[in-house]
Amino acid sequence: MSILQRIYLVRGLVAIAWAVGFTAVHDSLSTVSVALLVAYPLIDVVASLLDAREDPGSSARTLQVFNTALSALAAVALGVTAVSGAAAVLIAFGVWAVVSGAAQFTVAVRRRGPELGRQWPMLIAGALSVIAGATYFVQAAGEHPSLDPLVTYTAAGGTFFVLQAAALAWRRRRRRDVPA
Repeated sequence: MSILQRIYLVRGLVAIAWAVGFTAVHDSLSTVSVALLVAYPLIDVVASLLDAREDPGSSARTLQVFNTALSALAAVALGVTAVSGAAAVLIAFGVWAVVSGAAQFTVAVRRRGPELGRQWPMLIAGALSVIAGATYFVQAAGEHPSLDPLVTYTAAGGTFFVLQAAALAWRRRRRRDVPA
């Protein structure tokens, strides 16, 4: 298993586990739910750092480093905005989702090629992140903003990371099985 494949797989499984945990506590901004909100972008920080470290010569590396800093800022923003309520959290999460989704989409475009494939799961996940993030602004302006959509967002994002890991494994095995 390649390092990138392992990063995608673990990142995806952790996001899915986070969604399951957040489901149990997201109805209020308790200490546990806020801790989980802050932890989610920190998962992205770790994954992005590992990814950038493994891909030093890549044109995607700069975006990974950018995404690391962005996710660290998102963690702080989510912790700070939690005291203002669900609407503020949705706005902070939305900004992060839009910008990091655009970065993820761009990284996937730059990584398309013979070794890493077409990166369809990451392209789709990046685009959906931008769309989802934009919808959070609308939800934040509503009468009863809810953190429910974050569960779906993180579970879907995790699923796309797992799918990308599977696609990399399939591609690697297929290349290995092709006679030279």
